[in-house]
Parts: sequence; structure tokens; C-alpha cells
Amino acid sequence: MNIHGQPHRSIEADHSRQSARIIDQTFLPHHVEWRELRTMEDAAEAIQVMRVRGAPLIGATAAFGLFFALREDASDAALQRAYEVLHATRPTAINLRWALDRVRRVVAPLEVEQRAAAAWEEALAICEQDVETNHAIGRHGLELFRAIQAKKADPAATLNVMTHCNAGWLATVDWGTAISPIYQAHDAGMKVHVWVSETRPRGQGASLTAFELKEHGVPYTLIVDNNAGHLLQRGMVDVVIVGTDRVTAHGDVANKIGTYLKALAAKAHDVPFYVATPVSTIDWTIADGIRDIPIEQRSAREVTHMPGLNEAGVREEVLITPEGTQARNDGFDVTPGGLVTALVTEHGAVAATAEALERLRVLI
Repeated sequence: MNIHGQPHRSIEADHSRQSARIIDQTFLPHHVEWRELRTMEDAAEAIQVMRVRGAPLIGATAAFGLFFALREDASDAALQRAYEVLHATRPTAINLRWALDRVRRVVAPLEVEQRAAAAWEEALAICEQDVETNHAIGRHGLELFRAIQAKKADPAATLNVMTHCNAGWLATVDWGTAISPIYQAHDAGMKVHVWVSETRPRGQGASLTAFELKEHGVPYTLIVDNNAGHLLQRGMVDVVIVGTDRVTAHGDVANKIGTYLKALAAKAHDVPFYVATPVSTIDWTIADGIRDIPIEQRSAREVTHMPGLNEAGVREEVLITPEGTQARNDGFDVTPGGLVTALVTEHGAVAATAEALERLRVLI
């Protein structure tokens, strides 16, 4: 996708150095800074402190991290250690484990001297597959958008889409999940406008989704998170679409904190609520999302402090609460499948039910 008119991916392989470079998302939207990853520790740190985030991008970064580790030491013990270190960086996003399992499956049967090269190729393959997958999700989402648009009193009117957090190309290798159909609708000439929730406490909507949409030329309006229900109630939203970090085999969805409230409000006002997800984000081993999905607990400082640029253009962080305030910072919440209109996958729209997902599993 585009940064200042130039095409980029959120993670780019340097074949000559066998390294990867990422956009350090902690500096966005004010500065675009690239960071080179050359070691497993580089990759683990980037995931943990959210220089990269979004389930698919976390998986791709972890795959490169496993390659970096095997380049230094490809023994069974080193492979297991690297797997464990990378897996521990973020507990909720299932693509992390999926990518690590995929690379380990490929390299484990090989001779030690063959493992690093095979891991590099598999990391590249994961990235290319992610791009294709997200483009396909966008095509299927665009069909849903067109169907919703056709039912409007004025089919030529703007389609108002609400999203939450960042499920665009910055959360994947390219295109994004929930934002992919928005890009494709815009590129196809459809009049589309996006309500972007700020997504406190880290502000991924305000800093990342707004950045992406602005760079691509998609009309958008930033709203505070608590404005979402008000807009849905007043008929100012035609469809809600979000991404996800994990989907259970019964259709429950873990996504950035605040998603569940949007799903409830959408249901109350009969607005379609879609979840864009690659099949790799489905965790077939669990059924009950509220009971079984681990919810990441993040630093209270993200809640008690607010980052931004001061008048001198210098990034700083300010305290917004009384000194010593206790804060709880759940990174995600779980939306039951019954509130989800459909899961939009690379294979098409699927009901968020155990039966529909089992049929999908058999097909793939």
C-alpha cells in the first residue's frame, strides 16, 4: 500500500542481507521510521513492544524471528528455545503460534545445515500468502458492501462503514483484513466513508487507521470510542467491519478492547457486524472464547498516560490521571458468535457458528 505515494509493505525482506525491515509503528502517525530486524531478539522485541502489531503481521515477523535464530544455531534445542521465546511475546493473537508451528513443521525433519535456508523460504512464503489472502478477503467484503449499498434508499449515496482499532495493511503484510474491502471499494469507484474509532488506550484507530486511509485518499472521520453507539442509533452507519486476533471453532471473536460494545450496539440497531479474518486466525482447538482465549493484560501506563507531539514537534507522554491511580488494561475482549453477522474469510463469508466453521474446515 502507499506511504507518501510510494508502494510499501509493513514488513519487507532484504534478500541480500537476509534481514527484514519493519515500519516502527510506535512512531506513527507523525514519523515513518524503518527498523531492520536481524536477530531473533530483534523480532521478539518488535512484537512485544508493538513496533509491529496485528495478528497476521505478528505471525510474519515471528517467522523471520525463527529464521534469525536458526541462522545462528539450528540445533533442536535452539529451535525449541526460539519457538518458546517468540511464542511468549503476545498471548492472544493465534497467528503467532500458527506461523511458528508452520516454520517448525518445515524445518524439524531437515538436517541441521538445511534448516535456516528452509526457514527463510517459509517466512517469505507466509508473507506472500498473507498478501493474497487479504486481497481475497477484500474481494469478498466488497461484494457484501455492494449488496448493502444496493438496498439503500439512494443506491448512489455514500456507504458509511464503521471500524475499530487497526485491521489495515499495517496489521498485515499488505492490504489488511477489515480495511481491505474498504480499499477495494474506494478503488472501484464506490463512494465510501469510514467512521474511525480512536481505540483507546493506544489509539490504533487515531494513529494507524487514520494514517492509512489518509495516505490512500479514503474519506474518513475520527470519532471517540464512546460515540459509536450514538451514530449507530441515529442510522449514520451502514455496516461495521473489524478484524480479529483469534476466532474460536464456534465463532467467538477476540479483538481489540471495545469491539464487543460495538457488536452489541450494531445488533440493537440491526446494522450488519462483520469480522474479517484469514482462516489462519481460527483456533480450531477451542470453542468458548470467553472461557478459553487468554486476554493480554498490558501496562497500566498506557491508560494513565497519553503520548503525542508537543508544540515543538517533539514526542512526549503526559500523565492524564491523579498520581498513583490504579488502572486495568485488558488488551482485548471477546464478541460471541451470535453477535457476528458473518466472518469474511479468503474463502468467502461464513456464518459464525460451529456448524458453518466445521464445513469450512472440511473444505480447506
